[in-house]
Amino acid sequence: MRPKILLLGDSLTQIGYNGWVGELSHVYQRRADVINRGMSGYNTKWYLEYASCSDVWQQGSGVRLVTIFFGANDSSHQEYNPRHHVPIPEFEENLERLLSLCEQKYGKEVAVIFLTAPPVVHEQRLAFQKQRYGDKATGILERTMGLSESYAAATNRVAEKHNRPSINLWKEMQQVEEWESFFYDGLHFTEAGNRFVAKAIVKEIAVSYPNLAVTPCPFTKQYANSGSSCPHLEQSGPYHDEIDHLNHQ
Repeated sequence: MRPKILLLGDSLTQIGYNGWVGELSHVYQRRADVINRGMSGYNTKWYLEYASCSDVWQQGSGVRLVTIFFGANDSSHQEYNPRHHVPIPEFEENLERLLSLCEQKYGKEVAVIFLTAPPVVHEQRLAFQKQRYGDKATGILERTMGLSESYAAATNRVAEKHNRPSINLWKEMQQVEEWESFFYDGLHFTEAGNRFVAKAIVKEIAVSYPNLAVTPCPFTKQYANSGSSCPHLEQSGPYHDEIDHLNHQ
């Protein structure tokens, strides 16, 4: 059975097929199947309930890496978006529960990477609100930089407590000039934002889990030819230039 990379998260994961999720699939072509289990609009509380009655914990023994990417919904303002809001102590408990379940179902040695909530572009959120709701727009931010920063810090605390790597998107994205271009509605990623996330994950794998890192071919830059390599993830089937066309039975 081909190894698997399992992605847990909200809409930032679910709609990443043509973004960072797709890029991760590209990097691991013929080596691992990337399983996207992002659920748009979900917070950690809802996701735990969903995971308990779906196939999230039924992916078998081949799961080698899991990403846990939450906070964008949990960090919603308690008064202005109470349906999504999860208090920080409960949010941390939920992240720990997700990590514990990953280890129970897929083994203590499974690689896990946390990703924090990204920053929020206030102006874009307000513009999106007005565009979507027109005269009914409240003009009040339901997600803010301050809230997302607090939940990013909470994610980092959980990761550090359990000696797991965490990609601090809230901090790292803002280190790029004109980082606001990473978002189209103040929350969800543009093409540039998706590229940033993909590169950050690939980089973190190389640092924290080097045996799962794919080295592309130095000549073609391809991730799945005879010039590429990955210590613990072999390619499926021989590459075409490894086949003896006269004796390939």
